[in-house]
Amino acid sequence: MPTYNGSCHCGSVNFSFRGPEIDQGLKCNCSICIRKGAAMTAFTIAPDEMKIDAQEGALAVYQFGSKVAKHYFCSRCGIYTFNETVRKPGHFRANLACLEGVNPLELPTQVFDGASL
Repeated sequence: MPTYNGSCHCGSVNFSFRGPEIDQGLKCNCSICIRKGAAMTAFTIAPDEMKIDAQEGALAVYQFGSKVAKHYFCSRCGIYTFNETVRKPGHFRANLACLEGVNPLELPTQVFDGASL
């Protein structure tokens, strides 16, 4: 499996993980994701596969509703980098636009109905 490297815009939050080849994205229609418009990895990333390296105070988290999902973003540049999922707590999905060598605009995407949860 390939290793993917990602970061926020300013470089204060960096992360990497091993996963299958990225050939599609996943979008969610819940109230926050519809506003962000981000395409995420279609697969989840196990906690032991996700390596996060953030400068002190740079990684922030937003939660709402059930507070199971955690939406991480850089507190300095505002870029949404990854999240912990509601369907598989503790596992991650990465924002495809933050990954080196991945162009989410070129990938087909599926929609997850998070609005109905």
